[in-house]
Amino acid sequence: MANDPIQRLRDNITSVYMGNTVAVDRVITCLLARGHILIEDVPGVGKTVLANALAKSMECSFARIQFTPDLLPSDIIGISIFNREDSTFEFKRGPIFHNIIVADEINRTTPRTQSALLESMNESTVSVDGKVHELPSPFMVVATQNPYEFEGTYFLPENQLDRFLMRISLGYPAPDDESRVISQQPARTTLKQLKPVISTEEALALQQQVDDVKMDQSLIDYVITLAGATRANDDLQIGISPRGSLALSQAARATAVMKGRDYCVPEDVVSNVLPVCAHRVISKTYMHAGDTMTTRRIMQQVLETVPSPA
Repeated sequence: MANDPIQRLRDNITSVYMGNTVAVDRVITCLLARGHILIEDVPGVGKTVLANALAKSMECSFARIQFTPDLLPSDIIGISIFNREDSTFEFKRGPIFHNIIVADEINRTTPRTQSALLESMNESTVSVDGKVHELPSPFMVVATQNPYEFEGTYFLPENQLDRFLMRISLGYPAPDDESRVISQQPARTTLKQLKPVISTEEALALQQQVDDVKMDQSLIDYVITLAGATRANDDLQIGISPRGSLALSQAARATAVMKGRDYCVPEDVVSNVLPVCAHRVISKTYMHAGDTMTTRRIMQQVLETVPSPA
């Protein structure tokens, strides 16, 4: 049986986000794995609702940043202001200093501003004027973006994409779910009434459970073999890095906790390969990590050719 805090979190989110329940589990998995998630899809399918629902379901501080072309790195991180009274510079913290960051339409700002998130997503710290500032724990970025074909969007740098544990899409809701959306208008009413259902301590305890999950050596070898297969694949310019292998194993451990287990099984790895790895490889035919259709197809072929352990 799944952990009670996880079920409470899932139920609270699905009371507002009436769409793909697999996407809900992916978001929670990233939270447990101490990872960040990028939700990419066309406008109007609930990306922001899902991100805000996670943030409001936790007894943590959260901030929503609307990314625009004129947004500056200092608008995210903060800025040092000169204090005339004591002739010193005082650092004014930006919205990044919260537990949950909803980065809305992240690809509508310039790569320079997007890169302002790099250190915080990788190290959970921010460096300003030679000083390192620790971010709160837990810390998670839930970013949304429109497809790159939409006007006014910028490619996310490859090293920025690599900091996201998962990249997922939502798809259109089923007819019954869309009927509930129209009837209840959750984005306007229910979301405002959403209350936290898990505490910061419970979230940290769940993350600790993930660290304690056992992963057999055969599964570790399977992850390494999958990564090696992408590096040797003739259709890929860049394969999965060691950071990608670590991300896949961490997502597998978090999936085991989601399933109520303290050990991993092969399905925990297999089910996470596409959302965790497809955005970390670059195909030779399309030299950018934004080509998810091609890379997902190639990763699916790799999955089918590399046998999983019994």
